[in-house]
Amino acid sequence: MAQEGFDFNACIYDGISFLSRAQESAAKDRIGYATRSSYVIQSLSTLSVADSLFIERIKSRVRQWINACKDSVTKTDDALVKSLRKLVLGSEEYGSRPCLIIDVCSERQVQLALQMLRGFSDDVVPLLIPAKGGGTQAVRVVLTSSKEDRELFEKELQKMEDEQNKRVRGFREVIDLISTSEKPVVAHNALNDFTSIHSKFLAPLPPTLDEFRHSLLLVFPHILDVNHLMKELGPLKKVTNLPAAISCVKRRFFVPIDLEIPHQVKESEGKTHGHNVLRISQLFAKLCSILKVNPEAHDADSGHLSSALEGFANIFNPCSRNSQDSTDGEVGLWTENMRNISSEDLVFLWGFRGGISAGMLKSMLHGSHDVFSNEFDVRLLDKSCAIVVFRNPGLSGSFLGAMDSEGVCSESLREMILDGLRAAGYETYKKVCRLGLWERDLADSLDKALADPDNNLSEVGFEESSEIYWNSDLMINLDDL
Repeated sequence: MAQEGFDFNACIYDGISFLSRAQESAAKDRIGYATRSSYVIQSLSTLSVADSLFIERIKSRVRQWINACKDSVTKTDDALVKSLRKLVLGSEEYGSRPCLIIDVCSERQVQLALQMLRGFSDDVVPLLIPAKGGGTQAVRVVLTSSKEDRELFEKELQKMEDEQNKRVRGFREVIDLISTSEKPVVAHNALNDFTSIHSKFLAPLPPTLDEFRHSLLLVFPHILDVNHLMKELGPLKKVTNLPAAISCVKRRFFVPIDLEIPHQVKESEGKTHGHNVLRISQLFAKLCSILKVNPEAHDADSGHLSSALEGFANIFNPCSRNSQDSTDGEVGLWTENMRNISSEDLVFLWGFRGGISAGMLKSMLHGSHDVFSNEFDVRLLDKSCAIVVFRNPGLSGSFLGAMDSEGVCSESLREMILDGLRAAGYETYKKVCRLGLWERDLADSLDKALADPDNNLSEVGFEESSEIYWNSDLMINLDDL
């Protein structure tokens, strides 16, 4: 499917509609589909005078209607007489079968009507007509000609109900099929994914995590988060994204398992085609191989989950880190997976001390200049060079101007410049690419481009600035490796 360009995300967000189970129930009531009785008919031991009168009146009416319908089969009356008889008896037709509508004004009367109709169970099938505001508006009684006809009618009702459910459910039919299979569901960051699945396809989120877990496991009994498998391997304990994890596994472990992930031809449109499902599958298979875990369930295992994986299943505790780890190793990411960034908003930084992480560099930049009071992102391109991405236009120019003036407006920035910090815009990087000024470290390449007297950067930057698609999720953070 991925090789054919199937978009796993668009079928939910842009394509097939869907309703949650709670929304489906409300929609059925609003549309007014007649359904078979799902009531558990209780024995009503104490009947009031009104209850007795209601039962006797309905019983007499139903008996008279059934007898009239059976008599009309043997009589050869003309169409006018048949129409008058139907009008007097209040008879209608449901498909090709006669039916009678019993109006009710309370759920107790529904119970009374259903209890009374049990005496005619060989001949009639009761259907509940829901009211638009909820509850039951009436009971439709359909008359069948024989036991075989009754069974045929019930099959027709089941088929109609299934078709109506598919039209109403939409893509949730896929979720229901996965749930019915009871097979393990493998995810990455399962808590985030399944809170979304619960709210979209099941019901509004419960108020507590325990209630959410109980509600979710009724639908998906076995959920595996690859994050918890990753924590079993030392090099992957601090890895937080899929590309970094796959890269680390490929570099540090020999696993003869590979999966072709098609090139995302529409990545320039800001879409990822949901190919994370392939990355998760690939990573899960490799982790199971490294940990020597057989994901297939055996006869001795309970349900559909391998006993070796039970310790990793159904864990929904949010991952937490101490404050020191957060300061040194993590970089704040924007909420969007992919966004358009002008090349003018990029700044290349180098000359900082070796071994520094992106998080530490970002902390150092905070407070060094006014531009860093706005939102920005930092990523290491290699061990010698980082890229700073400004969200607001114009900030990169202000920062480069401050660097050219050797930080006269900021003592903190001046100290960083004296320690060797250097900066350049995207035009310098384009010059490196155009002239092939490549060295082992990108910092040396940028120094070489700035020192080259034969080429003016203004000529390189003469063209109109281009757009870059910045995707934090798909970028490998060197701090994680």
